[in-house]
Amino acid sequence: MTKTPQTARKRSVKQNPAIQEIRFYRANEKPYGAFSNLYKRPIEFEGATYPTSEHAYQAGKAVKAAVRQWILSAPTPALAAMAAHGLYVWDIVPNWAQIKFDRMRAVLRAKFDQHADLRELLLSTGEARLVESGTVNNAVNRLWGEVEGKGENMLGVMLMELRTAYAKQRLARVRVAKKAAPSGKTPASPKLASKRVAASA
Repeated sequence: MTKTPQTARKRSVKQNPAIQEIRFYRANEKPYGAFSNLYKRPIEFEGATYPTSEHAYQAGKAVKAAVRQWILSAPTPALAAMAAHGLYVWDIVPNWAQIKFDRMRAVLRAKFDQHADLRELLLSTGEARLVESGTVNNAVNRLWGEVEGKGENMLGVMLMELRTAYAKQRLARVRVAKKAAPSGKTPASPKLASKRVAASA
């Protein structure tokens, strides 16, 4: 795990107030509802196809394959989350608290790697602070987002991390393309060269 909720909290306090803030929550809100894990866009992850990133994330919580399949079969991402939150302790992988952040990062990477339009939307936010703005004040919403300005906003933090990684990749590609491009004027084609010789003769 590369970042703890505590470091995320410290980082959010240091945010420049002049930086724009983009808040999102409901998946049907345009355009930034696509950042929600409940946004309906299938992803390939760990050899399975999930209807949403929420399904992919929550399925990792279950110890038994049958329970994972049950979560996968949930007709909506909200129901998948409810099913996973309702699991008994013995149905949850023992190290879930330690691996859940890395799993979410991997799920988000799969989502945005596999859908170029979502990746471009993420990059289009520039340096804006991304915040999942929850409406119900509970521990889950305060962990992954903020409620009334308070919370860890881990989903927002991870999206900003991913955006930075994509921006660096794009910059690196641009630099490589510039180095590969021929410098100076492009040489004249043989046909144009012969016409010039004929004209000067």
